[in-house]
Amino acid sequence: MNISDAAYVAGLFDGEGSVYIKRMDQMKHKRPGKPVHKVWVVRMEMAMTDKEVIKWCHELFGCGAFGERKVKSGYKRQWRWRVSHRDALYVAKILWPHAKTKLHKIEQIIDHYEPRAQELGDNVVDLETERQIRRFDWNVHGS
Repeated sequence: MNISDAAYVAGLFDGEGSVYIKRMDQMKHKRPGKPVHKVWVVRMEMAMTDKEVIKWCHELFGCGAFGERKVKSGYKRQWRWRVSHRDALYVAKILWPHAKTKLHKIEQIIDHYEPRAQELGDNVVDLETERQIRRFDWNVHGS
């Protein structure tokens, strides 16, 4: 994947995507008397009516699930690409340098799986420095 693909998907995700990270109660088997466990639900998804764009994102990253999203009767068909857990971490780390609107939520995923990576404060690394390094690499290597 090249830097312009990552930046393009980050822009799409900022507008059309959503991030869900929450701790919930879950029963292993839905029988009375079974213990309830606290589990983390970590999910990123993007949905739109353009099937080819969503399919391309799914193929570009090579992870997650791609399929039709249920919509109310009378609405246009929608397609969704969804990643969860460690796949969400993988996607978050690629989109992070280019994200604007969803930056804080993407950082929450990275911080959840790699808490020691954020010792510089709120950001995983200094965002502006990372962008300058990537711009330099892009200009020098043209990849």
